[in-house]
Amino acid sequence: MFRESENDRGCSLVGSPVPVFEKRQEMHENRQNPETPFHVMDCAPVLIATGHRAFSLRELKDSVAKVHPGSLHHHFWGKMLSTAFDEPEFTNDFSGWAFHELHDKTTAERLSVLRPRDFSSIESLRREIIDSLEARLDESEKIHMTVADQPFYFVRSQLVIFNTGRAITSLGELGEAVSEMTLGSIFYHFIEATRRTPEGADDFSTWIRMAPGDHENVCSRVIAIDPYLAPLREIRSLLTGIFHECFGSRPEGGGGEDLDG
Repeated sequence: MFRESENDRGCSLVGSPVPVFEKRQEMHENRQNPETPFHVMDCAPVLIATGHRAFSLRELKDSVAKVHPGSLHHHFWGKMLSTAFDEPEFTNDFSGWAFHELHDKTTAERLSVLRPRDFSSIESLRREIIDSLEARLDESEKIHMTVADQPFYFVRSQLVIFNTGRAITSLGELGEAVSEMTLGSIFYHFIEATRRTPEGADDFSTWIRMAPGDHENVCSRVIAIDPYLAPLREIRSLLTGIFHECFGSRPEGGGGEDLDG
């Protein structure tokens, strides 16, 4: 997945939370857990208007070419934090708008197969969107005359980060802790982490690797979860199952299923 740089930010981060991993004062020999506690963070997006909107496929292409990179990031990932994530076939806002407002199934399907993880930067993703839209405009005369009743409004988001006050200190706690996390916490530690860390890894895998022993099988299972094919609730459930299986049994009642973020 593309990662942010000085001029390539998916979204702004607000707040001064403690680091996700903070050194402990005490070090124990023959330890079985990471030396650093896992600080559980949470986040919520604040939407910012960009001033760009599109009524047609050509206008969409022209705006994609010049809009803030944070807007592209938002329209690919932002809907995951929405409680209305109920159209998994339309994996980004562009594909959903093309289908519902332009009634262009071809464009919707082409845009829907784009996965941010497949691109080295947000600019390469931008180029692929533009190429796809240009190809569609070249092959269809009808699409040039199609105008949407509702425009596509380009927005970007500012991610507000805050510390929940919970710190996980052992691998055995991980399953239950994840089952109780809000959807904002899952988004921050599993998705946003891949953009803010040099390795492009989620916080769970990074923290597990700090523990002694070989945990690559667990980390591989975590990394194999495709965040673009499942809503955050399902991701939370998958992570909980993996951690309970590998580090401890599921407590009675399960937990986490009824949280709405």
